[in-house]
Amino acid sequence: MELPVRKTEKPASNKRAVGFVVVVLVHALMFYALTTGLAKTMVDAMLEPLETRVIEEAQEIPEAPPPPPPKFDAPPPVVMDMPDVVITQEAAPVAAITTTKKVAPPPPPPAADVHIPPRSNPRRPNAGAEEIYPAMSKRLGEEGTVVLLLTVSDEGRVTEAKIDQSSGFERLDEAASKEAVRSWRFLPGTRNGKPETMQFRLKVTFSLKG
Repeated sequence: MELPVRKTEKPASNKRAVGFVVVVLVHALMFYALTTGLAKTMVDAMLEPLETRVIEEAQEIPEAPPPPPPKFDAPPPVVMDMPDVVITQEAAPVAAITTTKKVAPPPPPPAADVHIPPRSNPRRPNAGAEEIYPAMSKRLGEEGTVVLLLTVSDEGRVTEAKIDQSSGFERLDEAASKEAVRSWRFLPGTRNGKPETMQFRLKVTFSLKG
């Protein structure tokens, strides 16, 4: 009966030994570099002043203006005869419009006032020219007609007598005007039937023949 063969494994101490040797070599190289001044050379190179250069900005060169467009002579205007156009259109007939509107008749004119001038009272006649004829005028032969402008009140009394037209003799004019104010009475003038003060003219004729 055969016994199984057991495989022998490499001890782990070999791997550890190799790693230790590598670490020792790295440290040795670093020590050598420090001692030989390699590190100093690298530091000096890093500490050298940096060189800077100023790059001038490129100036823009203005573009030349474009050349002016070529001049072309304008063509002469073309005149064309326009044809005569006549538009004829018959006017539409206009229908007659008739409106019937009742027009109110105008109002009647106001009634005119009815005036009745003063007049003599037949029941009480006034003195005539023969009764008031001045004696001096008779001896001197003075004759004539005087026109009096009399103002008669609404009671029929003569309130004023003016000489509207002289007889030519002052004595005759004065005799007629004084007698009218002193004693003459008239029926008063009326307006629409109501007594009213009015003026009217009266002739007094002085004559020696009658």
